[in-house]
Amino acid sequence: MAVKQYKIDKVTEIESHIEANAGVFVVNYNGLTVKQAQDLRHQLREVGAEMKVYKNNLARIALKNQGQPEIDELLVGPVAYVFYETEPVEAAKVLKDFSAAAKDVLKVKGGISEGKAVTADEVKAIAELPTKDQLLGQIAGLISGFSRDIAVCVNGVSGGLARSIQQVSEQKAA
Repeated sequence: MAVKQYKIDKVTEIESHIEANAGVFVVNYNGLTVKQAQDLRHQLREVGAEMKVYKNNLARIALKNQGQPEIDELLVGPVAYVFYETEPVEAAKVLKDFSAAAKDVLKVKGGISEGKAVTADEVKAIAELPTKDQLLGQIAGLISGFSRDIAVCVNGVSGGLARSIQQVSEQKAA
């Protein structure tokens, strides 16, 4: 029995998504309305992620061809694949927030992050992390505070030196 060309094309498409993205989360979308799915896709696009629905067997083949960890236990039932470009935190936050707002219609099953299989609990933990921009803001705040403290110390030393010199000169004048 020959393999249908459209299946080969789909596997190639999935492989290109795996190559082009840093990771993928697997979500169960059973019960999601069309409007909710559109809203979720829009929110994911805003953070550089994309949700796709593929046949589980084709996704399994593509993951294996790309040397990704086995996540066969996640690829059961109606699942969607959320590919994120660079940073998993923002995509995980969108999934967590959307799941809470949609009364748990959307369930995160797990996925692959940084070349390792992750569980649903690990995805929730990723969602709790600060984003890259938040971390950069915190670092900038720390650097700003540190430089301000140094400036105050340097001014204090020079002010103290000036007062000492003034007192010595006043003593000698007296």
